[in-house]
Amino acid sequence: MRVRCAISPDADDLFMFRALMLGLIDSRGLDFEIDTADTQALNVGADVPAERAPAVSAVSIAWYPRLAAQWQLLPHGGSVGRGYGPVLVAPMGPAGLPELGALRGRRIAVPGTTTTAYTVLRLMLGDFVPVVVPIVPPERVFAAVAAREVDAALLIHEGRLTFDQHGLGLVADIGAWWGQTTGLPLPLGGNVIRRDLGAEAIALISDVIRESIAHGLAHRAEAIEWLLARGGPLRTAAEVDAYLRLYANEDTVDYGEDGRAGAEALLWRGAEAGLLPAVPAIDWAP
Repeated sequence: MRVRCAISPDADDLFMFRALMLGLIDSRGLDFEIDTADTQALNVGADVPAERAPAVSAVSIAWYPRLAAQWQLLPHGGSVGRGYGPVLVAPMGPAGLPELGALRGRRIAVPGTTTTAYTVLRLMLGDFVPVVVPIVPPERVFAAVAAREVDAALLIHEGRLTFDQHGLGLVADIGAWWGQTTGLPLPLGGNVIRRDLGAEAIALISDVIRESIAHGLAHRAEAIEWLLARGGPLRTAAEVDAYLRLYANEDTVDYGEDGRAGAEALLWRGAEAGLLPAVPAIDWAP
């Protein structure tokens, strides 16, 4: 059975699927084809008829309500922030770094209006003018800030570790805000699987992807070397290690009870604020 997967080109997603990409585990007769795209493109690409969609896709948790009729959320593969998450950064002005409230109504670069980061920033800040700057190439958002196309930038993935190299300062960590507000971790992204594949195929595919994640955790040093060899915004083993500690860890093997509660709280709060469609509850795959 051919299983087409769509994931981001970021280190955590590649880490999860490395064992399948390199044939390091038994795929149990499944033929995995793995493509990459940026977060916004992945979200949009999952919101299409089943015959045009991949079997498995990485998506933003905040986008799940729009996909729930066609997709289940896998219990693994999540990028979960525990007191940390995407960051809002800005250049120093004459008066120093702007306060969070000073950015209300201003132009803020976002990785996409379908992302969890965007939804949480809306909950946190209220109104602002979103300017979509795709995360690929990663330098584009920093160029937008430098050219004053935007007043600040909301950074996801590796950008949260490299912004200081571009002369930017931290205004707020939205994952920290979420944790302080809810007492829960913030699941940012996850992997969904198409319902029409059927219960037997869903269970098998889920098991194999779980094994791929577990293989990465068990062979972390080798995975870091492989990621460095592929290139990307993280240039040293220490940088890749720091990033994986954030978003490719035991929470990635299973969200856990509080991780699932965090995802449910995100959807409930987003719907209550009129930012997301209401769904009864997340339908978790096995």
